[in-house]
Amino acid sequence: MSQQLIPEMNTRVRDIEEKQRILKDRVLLVSQSFVDDRDKTFNEIQQLKKQVIQLQEDNKRMKEILERMAEQASEAAKKSELAILQRQFDLFRG
Repeated sequence: MSQQLIPEMNTRVRDIEEKQRILKDRVLLVSQSFVDDRDKTFNEIQQLKKQVIQLQEDNKRMKEILERMAEQASEAAKKSELAILQRQFDLFRG
């Protein structure tokens, strides 16, 4: 009976060792996958931050351009009003 038990125990121990090795490999794969995904996500977040900063800078420049255009349009309106007043003045003088 003892002779039969030893090979069976050896087989069970090998089976358990194989299952443990497989489990270890799976854990390593999952861990590596997690690290890869984390790195990929980190890089994507960094790219998105850069894009947001660029968009903010573009938005600021566009605001400045629009403010300058509004000022120029306002000045142009004043010049045209002065030209009209000058013509009216010339009409009254002449």
